[in-house]
Amino acid sequence: MDSMKSIAILHKEDILKVLFENKDEKYRDFTSSLNPSVNKGDIIGVRVPVIRALSKAIKGSNVADEFLNTLPHRYLEENHLHGFLIEHERDFSKALTQITRFLPYIDNWATCDCVRPKVFKKHLNELFPYIKQWIKSDHTYTVRYTIGLLLSFYLDEEFDKEHLLMVSQVKSDEYYINMMIAWYFATALYKQYDHTIPYLENAVLSKWTHNKTIQKACESYRISDSHKAYLRTLKIR
Repeated sequence: MDSMKSIAILHKEDILKVLFENKDEKYRDFTSSLNPSVNKGDIIGVRVPVIRALSKAIKGSNVADEFLNTLPHRYLEENHLHGFLIEHERDFSKALTQITRFLPYIDNWATCDCVRPKVFKKHLNELFPYIKQWIKSDHTYTVRYTIGLLLSFYLDEEFDKEHLLMVSQVKSDEYYINMMIAWYFATALYKQYDHTIPYLENAVLSKWTHNKTIQKACESYRISDSHKAYLRTLKIR
């Protein structure tokens, strides 16, 4: 987009102007249908690649700093932009401070799931105490975000059986939390099958989350046919 060339000299107030210049009404309707927790009037209708390009254009600038220090935002796209700017932060302590401040203001799954600062992956030991704290939050999207971090960063070399227990102990009636729990366990079945399968065999999760985990695992091309066949026998009727 041509307007990106001038973004480096924008004032904070001009960010909304740029976002509205790139709105797409049909995409707004589509985005609204996927984000029922967000008022349609608080969605502009800007595609994610455009917002990412905007974040890249202003990262590290006074404009970005001013924007990051302004919470809450009104629009979904502003929250996306805030998250993407945090992703550009290369200093772990700064990124941690920024995400801690931002988490209480996240009000939708889309923003929640798209913020994964790469610097976190280099400091997983330092991050983990915050994960243990955040997963106990009363805020839906803080809990969802935390489980997403465990899914993204802690199912390979940094995996520990404690993580499975932590996630299994999250009890909630919130759809967006339970769906993330299901995604976590479905992914864990691929990456850490032997440690994960007992949670299904012993029906540790709620019925809905248990069955959704099996559904998502059976839809995955990464899980073997034999494991899928066995998982289907564990479905709770």
